[in-house]
Amino acid sequence: MSSPHLPLSRRGVLLAGAGAGAALALAALPAHATARPFGRYGSPERRRTPRTLYVDPYGRGDLTTVQAAVTAATGSGWTLVLAPGVYRETVAVDTTRTEATWIGATENPRDVVIVYDNAAGTPKPGGGIYGTTGSATTTVQADGFTARWITFANDWLRADHPDITGTQAVALKVQGDRSAFHHCRFLGHQDTLYADSTGLGVFARQYFAHCYVEGDVDFVFGRATAVYEGCHFRTLDRTDLAAAPYGFVLAPSTANANPYGYLVSRSRISSAAPDAAYKLARPWVPSSDITARPSLVVRDSWLGPGIDAVAPYTNMSDAFPWESMRFAEYRDTGPGAAITVPGNRPQLTPEQAESATREACLGDWTPWKEC
Repeated sequence: MSSPHLPLSRRGVLLAGAGAGAALALAALPAHATARPFGRYGSPERRRTPRTLYVDPYGRGDLTTVQAAVTAATGSGWTLVLAPGVYRETVAVDTTRTEATWIGATENPRDVVIVYDNAAGTPKPGGGIYGTTGSATTTVQADGFTARWITFANDWLRADHPDITGTQAVALKVQGDRSAFHHCRFLGHQDTLYADSTGLGVFARQYFAHCYVEGDVDFVFGRATAVYEGCHFRTLDRTDLAAAPYGFVLAPSTANANPYGYLVSRSRISSAAPDAAYKLARPWVPSSDITARPSLVVRDSWLGPGIDAVAPYTNMSDAFPWESMRFAEYRDTGPGAAITVPGNRPQLTPEQAESATREACLGDWTPWKEC
């Protein structure tokens, strides 16, 4: 872990143009935050509640790193208020730290960035490699977790490590039930956002509202029941590939017994890559659960020209063809949603769409009321 006071320098090249690189360029202490680094959320001198901790990389809070604050917040119901800054560290929230809330103090996710640069193939200090799960900058296993106005990032770059073949580099792995993210950003390349659960038989419900996610290969993936509402997905350009596909936006791995997988609603997909360079999705049937039947509904969303409208879905493995999975769309618009080959774009009927809602997916949990 390096000092949070160091500028990001070359890490600003995570992508050329408007993407993670520009987003992570937070070299200096924001001038507007010097007097009140915690905004309207109090301070160590004016603590909101006994279970509120203040985190500031410049030493004006209770602790200077997010992981130190997580370690100090034992038990349930803690709130962490994060002052502006770049927190270059890995963070893990175990299953015992339930009902936690993290708040970006300025209410602008660009100001609060938690970032590190491990990939699946990165060698571990004690031997071996991290693997996909171990590459995560932030891992949240506890139930009832909520984050607002925070950027979660992994700035590992393929070009810097041509010797590493395990290029998955997770920004956030979230496994808990009732996990909600409001106005957050998730920046990376391959496997950016890992929306998962703690076990094959565990159906974890997750909600992402007004979030921004960018990447290239399977950059939203996992077996959670996850609703993405009002989100923006951004596919990145790639100079290391000569031809499409450059990648895949979604790769759910829903358990067969779970009636609900990923629901994308009232969202949009834009691209920095050439037209039709990306597939919308492919099903992930992991070796740990070959009975998985990935589920995905994309509805009432705008799909930009970066999505291959002719063949938006493809197989991850020919042994598990996408046509046998639970993939469907409903009332999508935009050039990437054009139905040119009907057999390649399964559509819900209006009656089926009545069951493809946030209420159906999340049951008695209503996180949108907390927006």
